[in-house]
Amino acid sequence: MEKIDIKSKTPQELHQEFVETKLPKYRAGQVFRWLHQGVGSFEEMTDIPKDLRAALAESYEIFQAQPLQKRISRDGTIKYLFQMNDGELVESVLMNYHHGYSICISTQVGCKMNCSFCATGKGGFSRNLLPSEMLAQIQSAQKDAEVRISNVVLMGMGEPLDNYENVLKFLELVSHPQGMNIGMRHISLSTCGIVDKIYHLAEKKLQLTLSVSLHAPNDQIRARTMPVSRRWNVEQLLAACRYYAKTTGRRISFEYAMISGVNDTDECAKELAVRLKGMPAHVNLIPVNDVTGSGYQKSNLQRQKRFISILESGGCTATVRRTLGSDIEASCGQLRGKYEGGNEYES
Repeated sequence: MEKIDIKSKTPQELHQEFVETKLPKYRAGQVFRWLHQGVGSFEEMTDIPKDLRAALAESYEIFQAQPLQKRISRDGTIKYLFQMNDGELVESVLMNYHHGYSICISTQVGCKMNCSFCATGKGGFSRNLLPSEMLAQIQSAQKDAEVRISNVVLMGMGEPLDNYENVLKFLELVSHPQGMNIGMRHISLSTCGIVDKIYHLAEKKLQLTLSVSLHAPNDQIRARTMPVSRRWNVEQLLAACRYYAKTTGRRISFEYAMISGVNDTDECAKELAVRLKGMPAHVNLIPVNDVTGSGYQKSNLQRQKRFISILESGGCTATVRRTLGSDIEASCGQLRGKYEGGNEYES
């Protein structure tokens, strides 16, 4: 019999499950709290009777993210290679900012989107991650680094809105007061532009930050780098973003990888400013990171400053994102989920 993923259950679901299986229902809350403290086995739940622990172990499985490899950047950023219970590999990145520790987690094993400047899609797609496996990445990094993680970014391997139901469940669990209690305003979700799911997410009225990977002001340029643009064009994507901002009252963050000679011209900046005019938005410029085989080069500092100047004169706020972990391939677009040999994890 296949065991049940217990950590993906809400307290209400767990309570109902205990009632149906004739387990002591008041124990459900205790089990939930243990799971969200990151225990790896039922034996660690010391205030649960031994016979109940044994019964739980027979029916349920605790999904974990075991550190297989750990690389530390010169700037202190840590990239983890995690192994899931079935052997699949994903990467997460722990970053230290002045406001606390943030973690960038993966939502899928691989990615279907195949953006040309991103390493993740080059390895293909394997499967979606479960809510429990997303939680496990945070718990494992927190335990290893001995820190309290206060911010979560769904910007690692995979497209979060392509794993919509599991991501929604994760958001409910990670923000639960009896769980990790990380508030929605401390969570960012990044999407390459799955338009129908942006509309669905808007209706949830969650107070998270939506980050949209735009990377071009028009369809001609965007289609060269992002295949998703052939399904939903820029006009459709920005219409969804305007609806999202209006419905939730939240400002949209637009990610824009600066690729020399591709999307960093004055004309691109002017067109982008016109496209975003009137929308509560902020543009995050990201000098494109090195990805083997892409052939792309990052825009130089002078070009970045010129691009920002044009955006600001057009009424858009913009900043160049601080690059962390590029020396260990932990920056945007560099996650692969591959064991590299050497630099093995040491506890």
